[in-house]
Amino acid sequence: MSAPPLSLRFAGAQILLHGGLADTDISIADGHITNHASRNIDASGYLILPGIVDLHGDGFERHLAPRRGAQTDPQAGLRATEAELAANGITTAVLAQFMSWEGGMRGPDFAETLAAALAGASFDTDLRLQLRLEIAYREVFDRALALVAAHNIPYVVFNDHLAHEALAAGKRPARLVGQALKSGRSPEDHLALLHRLHGEFDAAMAALPRLAAALRARDVHLGSHDDASAEDRRRARALGATIAEFPETREAARAAKDAGDPVIMGAPNVVRGGSHDGKIAAEGLIAEGLVDALVSDYHYPAPHRAALKLWQGGMDLGEAWGLISAGPARIMGWTDRGRIAPGLRADLVMMDAESHQIDAVFCAGQVTHLRGPLAARMIGGHP
Repeated sequence: MSAPPLSLRFAGAQILLHGGLADTDISIADGHITNHASRNIDASGYLILPGIVDLHGDGFERHLAPRRGAQTDPQAGLRATEAELAANGITTAVLAQFMSWEGGMRGPDFAETLAAALAGASFDTDLRLQLRLEIAYREVFDRALALVAAHNIPYVVFNDHLAHEALAAGKRPARLVGQALKSGRSPEDHLALLHRLHGEFDAAMAALPRLAAALRARDVHLGSHDDASAEDRRRARALGATIAEFPETREAARAAKDAGDPVIMGAPNVVRGGSHDGKIAAEGLIAEGLVDALVSDYHYPAPHRAALKLWQGGMDLGEAWGLISAGPARIMGWTDRGRIAPGLRADLVMMDAESHQIDAVFCAGQVTHLRGPLAARMIGGHP
C-alpha cells in the first residue's frame, strides 16, 4: 500500500539551484517539485540538494549475503539495501549485478534471481539493475540478452576479469581458491573453466558484436569497465559501449572525453585520496575535467563524502554535487531528476549546514530517511 503524497513547503533553507546555493523556499506536492504546498516546515539551518543518482554500486551484495554462502531472501536483502541507500542520500540506485563465470552471487542464476526480486516488490527508492557481463563468458550471451529483454534492464557493462597473462603462462591466477569457494567449484574445476574460457576468448570476441548490436537495438546503454588504454576505449566504442567506467589510466580517460564519451569514476577513490588497488587517482582526472560522474562502487556513503571533500577542497558545490546528481542523470538521459527545478521529481537531500549530516531524504516526494531535529520539526515536535 503506497503512502499518500506529501505536500510540503520548506522555508529558511539554502537550496542548490543551477546558479548555486540560494536563500529561497521550495515546495513538493504529488511527488514533484512545485510552487505550492499545504504545510510549512521550518528548514532553517539546512542545505537542500538534489537526490544522489548512483549509476554503479555493488554494496548490496553484503546485504544479500552477509557471509559467504549465507544468502538471505533477496527481497529482505533489498529492503536493507534500500535503508542504507536512503541514509546516504541516494534516491536512484543502479545495482551492479555480475553475469560472470565467477558463479555464486555473481553468476547467471543469481542475476536472474535478483532481477525477479526487484520486479516482484515495490521500493520507495528508485532501484534499477545494471548487468555486468563478463565478455569471455560466451555461453551466457543469449541468456543475458533474454534477461535484459524480460526486465527492461537499461544498462549493460562489458567486463573482462580473466587473468589472461597468468593463464597464458600456465600460472595459477591470484585469488583462485577464494573464487572457487564462492562459485561452489573445486579449485581444480574452477581453474579448468578459466583455461577453457581463455582458450576460447577469440571466439567470444567474434560473438560479442552481435550481442552488442542486439542490446543497442533495445536502446540499452552500453559501457566498458577498467579500460587501460586508448586502444581499449577504441575497441569498446566500436561495440557501442560509449560509457567509460573506471578507466585505469589518464590515457584511457582522455580518449573517452576526446570522443565525447562520458567517464565514470568511483567515489571511494576520491574519499581515499587514490585507488585502493594502485590505479589512477580520480581527483586528478576531475581537476582536468575528465570525469562526468562519481558512483558508490563498493561503498554507499562514498558519493556524499566525495562531493563534500571536493567542495571543501575548493570546488564549487554545484559542480561537486553535480558529479553525483545531474552528471549521472545526464549520462542515462534521465531528464526528470538530478536537479532542483519545478516539475522535476521531488528527489531531495536535506543536509545539516554545519555538520553535513544527512537528516532527511525524499524520493519522488516520499520520505525514505528522516532523523534528528528535522524529524521533530516534521512530525510536529520541538524545533
